[in-house]
Amino acid sequence: MGTLEIEHPYPPTTTAAAAAHDGYKKTDDDDDVSPIEQVRLTVANTDDPTLPVWTFRMWLLGVLSCCLLSFLNQFFSYRTEPLIITQITVQIASLPIGRFLHAVLPETKFRIPGCGDRLFSLNPGPFNMKEHVLITIFANAGSAFGNGPAYAVGIVDIIKALYQRKISFMAGWILVITTQVLGYGWAGLLRKYVVEPAHMWWPSNLVQVSLFRVLHERDEKRMSRTKFFVVALICSFSWYAFPGYLFPTLTSISWVCWAFPKSVTAQQIGSGMKGLGVGAITLDWSAVSSFLFSPLISPFFSIVNVFVGYFLIIYIAIPVSYWGLGLYGARKFPIFSSHLFTGQGQVYNISAIVNEKFEIDLVEYGKQGPIHLSMFFALTYGFGFATIAATLSHVSLFYGREIYERYRASYKGKDDIHTKLMRRYEDIPSWWFYVLLVVTIAVSLLLCTILKSQVQLPWWGLLFACLIAFGFTLPISIITATTNQTPGLNIITEYVMGLIYPGRPIANVCFKVYGYMSMSQAVSFLSDFKLGHYMKIPPRSMFLVQFIGTIIAGTINMAVAWWLLNSIVDICQDELLPENSPWTCPGDRVFFDASVIWGLVGPKRIFGSLGIYSAMNWFFVFGAVGPIVVWLFHKAFPNQSWIPLINLPVLLGATGNMPPATAVNYTSWIIVGTIFNFFIFRYRKKWWQRYNYVLSAALDAGVAFMAVLLYFSVGIENKSVNWWGTYGEHCDLATCPTAKGIVVDGCPVY
Repeated sequence: MGTLEIEHPYPPTTTAAAAAHDGYKKTDDDDDVSPIEQVRLTVANTDDPTLPVWTFRMWLLGVLSCCLLSFLNQFFSYRTEPLIITQITVQIASLPIGRFLHAVLPETKFRIPGCGDRLFSLNPGPFNMKEHVLITIFANAGSAFGNGPAYAVGIVDIIKALYQRKISFMAGWILVITTQVLGYGWAGLLRKYVVEPAHMWWPSNLVQVSLFRVLHERDEKRMSRTKFFVVALICSFSWYAFPGYLFPTLTSISWVCWAFPKSVTAQQIGSGMKGLGVGAITLDWSAVSSFLFSPLISPFFSIVNVFVGYFLIIYIAIPVSYWGLGLYGARKFPIFSSHLFTGQGQVYNISAIVNEKFEIDLVEYGKQGPIHLSMFFALTYGFGFATIAATLSHVSLFYGREIYERYRASYKGKDDIHTKLMRRYEDIPSWWFYVLLVVTIAVSLLLCTILKSQVQLPWWGLLFACLIAFGFTLPISIITATTNQTPGLNIITEYVMGLIYPGRPIANVCFKVYGYMSMSQAVSFLSDFKLGHYMKIPPRSMFLVQFIGTIIAGTINMAVAWWLLNSIVDICQDELLPENSPWTCPGDRVFFDASVIWGLVGPKRIFGSLGIYSAMNWFFVFGAVGPIVVWLFHKAFPNQSWIPLINLPVLLGATGNMPPATAVNYTSWIIVGTIFNFFIFRYRKKWWQRYNYVLSAALDAGVAFMAVLLYFSVGIENKSVNWWGTYGEHCDLATCPTAKGIVVDGCPVY
């Protein structure tokens, strides 16, 4: 965790006037403050239980924002630069809209039949912070807790678009909904362990708390945040017409390729989307924030860690492995690609090794030979293995005692002021979570039995995945709640299922989604509950908003996916799409390749005894040992304060989003993040405090609205502009091999 100044940039509201403005009232429990200093400095020790929560404004804006974000995030997920619009956009935009509704809605009170003598009103008073929080929670569900669309939609995508097989809408919908809400059942039962205790403080939530408090301060400046948001949104909206339609080359300005139009090596070095991205820049906000989220909301120390890891991997490990050592015949393949290849550098014909039962055809597999990966893709898995091991080792060594002490203190320590204030509200009965858990598992079992032919996952695989997810939820929640680091289970789950049940690609990805995403959803569910705990939101309101929002979002995700998969010709098949088509589905391509590697072919034939890349398993050992070395140096030289700042999980996992992310995404993210979170933060701090997050939200919203407008106005009709600036980054040779004797269409032969 960095310093409070960087991690939580907004100062807490402390004045009596601001407290009164926010509807708070003081309590006499000042001696029960939180034992965590960051919480004491950021979260108000006050509450007003009379503030209305279940208002018409909350439901209207909450449901609309959930629908809008789920639609936009699913829509963008298929595009080459898949912008993810998070809750911060709604958090900022909904405040002026909520205040506008307070000004225009009638205050007339009325009765609803069946509700007794209770009076209702469309306008029960000023738009308050609790309404605002619940609207944001709705929006967070619409963005799958910041992940964009529901993860399970990727299974539907690869079945229909890449495997060219069939799955029914109902099977896909059940898969999406059950994987999104399964973890809520056991997460709700774990709240008393990781939400109520004061020592379980969930650092990432403090940024949200701080932002809510600042937004509800009186804003009397000439350029209010609302006015700034509107101006920035209009500029972003207008500008995106250029990289989004009129001048797509602006997405990756790879001038090295232009200077050396006939050199494969130069284009491999200079291509921002297919190579190492040296010198490549972008003037497209969607390229800046596509895979790593907005750099404006990332603290500078996080940006530095990513930069160091990115530099070491992209500019040292990859060149040495590719040009220097030629590992695994690296030069037979592109330097950067998520595609799978034969030993002769040709794209692997996956459909040829899938039989009628949607399982591996070993005869055809034998004809094509083993699957080969590009050097970067192979090292991506290696560093992924190392990151998993390093995370467990690093957290155990550097945070183990802290986690243990805080977990023990959560039982022995008395309730802090926030938990005491929450006792005023009616808690959620445990049977709600038991019922949700039983119903979700029952429906999932029906999917794995009655509709097994479509998902391949056997009933025992589902129960095994649930067992893994449940077993990891509590320890990973504790790690996240105390260190802000969340180890992932995606590689572990697909590796395990690939060994147990090989040859079935969809069974593998279904197992991964049930085992990994249900745990991830559970942790996100608990994190949002802690935000509600800090903001004094009634628990039942939190749960219902999260649950309803997840159902709405999952349904819209599935509907949008079904619409696009059935309306865009050759969607996700980049080799068949027109050259400038944005519908390349980079995330789904990687998801598809993972299903082939771990499910269809199986890890034994790639990373095991029958595979080419068995040495990659040593990365598990290196990752586990690395933090031990750092820890020993820290103990040997305790006065060197920079040693514990070496965060190997972050360094090794810096390029975890590549592919599908590309070099231009990373370099632009690092540059923009450094400008705003170092230079502007240091030298124009007041401007940064007022407008930084607002600018981020406006840029995201402007790009999103223009992209949708472009699709419905010119995209559906296939109206295009054709000139030099619409033919991509002009780095066609970047995907060529450089080994002698390898023949690939459109590439020179050495």
